[in-house]
Amino acid sequence: MTIKVLIVDDSALIRGVMKEIINAQPDMEVVGAAPDPLAARDLIKQTNPDVLTLDVEMPKMDGLDFLERLMRLRPMPVLMVSSLTERGSEITLRALELGAVDYITKPKMSIQSGMLEYAELIAEKIRIAARARVRATPPPLAQGQGSAALASVRNPLISSEKLIIIGASTGGTEAIKEFLIQLPSDSPGVLITQHMPEGFTRSFANRLDKLCKISVKEAEGGERVLPGHAYLAPGHSHLKLVRSGANYMTQLDDGPPVNRHRPSVDVLFESAAQAAGKNAVGVILTGMGKDGAAGMLKMKQAGAYNLAQDEATCVVFGMPREAIAIGATHDVGPLSELPGRVMMVFSAQGSRAMRV
Repeated sequence: MTIKVLIVDDSALIRGVMKEIINAQPDMEVVGAAPDPLAARDLIKQTNPDVLTLDVEMPKMDGLDFLERLMRLRPMPVLMVSSLTERGSEITLRALELGAVDYITKPKMSIQSGMLEYAELIAEKIRIAARARVRATPPPLAQGQGSAALASVRNPLISSEKLIIIGASTGGTEAIKEFLIQLPSDSPGVLITQHMPEGFTRSFANRLDKLCKISVKEAEGGERVLPGHAYLAPGHSHLKLVRSGANYMTQLDDGPPVNRHRPSVDVLFESAAQAAGKNAVGVILTGMGKDGAAGMLKMKQAGAYNLAQDEATCVVFGMPREAIAIGATHDVGPLSELPGRVMMVFSAQGSRAMRV
């Protein structure tokens, strides 16, 4: 089936380049191109597109206002087209909160040549978006609220030796936020790899830090992993867990991409298998592809307990499906319940340790 794409961008050059890239694909076509949201509104009615690409800053109507109205009145897969700037990343993260599936970053080089070099990535993201589950964004949790499972673990027996290791891709920014926002301030240390380019990870970490009870930062490498803290892989490097004496430390690696990604979830999971073994709980969330599956299996073989987000709550059920298929997981559940299940694992481990 041909994927129908509507382009919304105030730049005639970007519209032309995007049109050239999309129409060159055998399985998709551009059904319209609009210079602003008002024109896009009419074209949506006329063309009924499968995917919409939307510039983050638009004339006549703010792009975020348009996205918010669109997702409320006519939900559909939306890809944001953004610039690698601090303001651009903040706007894009807000767009993901409002329901956009993913984003495409405008290259810093010559726009035309740069976008053409990104042709394969753009086409892949459009295909993923066309298959994504689009739904209303859930309201944020009130302060002190969490899942029923998490509420039942009032005083989990947590050791600084315990760790939570998380991997995600498409749809992961909102999934990670929903997961972390439920963790208590004395949670075990958390390491996270989310497929995200350089320039976005710091803004994402800062945004999470303002919302969560735990502290969240972009990993710098060489930090001691502390309880109540989360460390997000920067967009330019793989994040690894290593040991230094009795302590866990972060390590950055600018080696080649793994599974076409840097940072890669497999790299993080494999390092956790080696450094932490049974002291870790692995969590694989929404995302396209298979990055993380092999590494999660190594975590399981090393004694870690692993959980996967279920299909019903994933934007894209690729990465969790692959991990489940190779037997890398112990438990599968809806996103809202995963933080509570993780904390119950640590509580159960602590109870067993006290009985020994």
